[in-house]
Amino acid sequence: MKLQRTLACGLLALSLSLPALAMNLNEAMSALGTAKSSGQLGEQPDGYLGVVSPSGSAAEIATLINQARQAEYQRLAKDNGLQLGDVEALAGQKALEKTPAGQYIQVNGKWLRK
Repeated sequence: MKLQRTLACGLLALSLSLPALAMNLNEAMSALGTAKSSGQLGEQPDGYLGVVSPSGSAAEIATLINQARQAEYQRLAKDNGLQLGDVEALAGQKALEKTPAGQYIQVNGKWLRK
């Protein structure tokens, strides 16, 4: 009985601490440069980040930054009377052009080192 209680308390403590372990947008932005230069993340032609190598926090970084990008793209589209897809495509084109040599970009569905 004592073991069950100890396990239950441990699981409760773990479940309460998980949200504290989650990354926020500022932390994701800070980690983005390292994730891109290490080959974990790359730029896609649709204006969003893609996971090149699923390790570490790559997926979480991409998700948080992509959510922020999408909100900004939606705002820009609305403010300028444009379609969301047009804003995404333009942002993607600029991101691919700005990506430094050695980092990954997606071309025709394949990841290439620029």
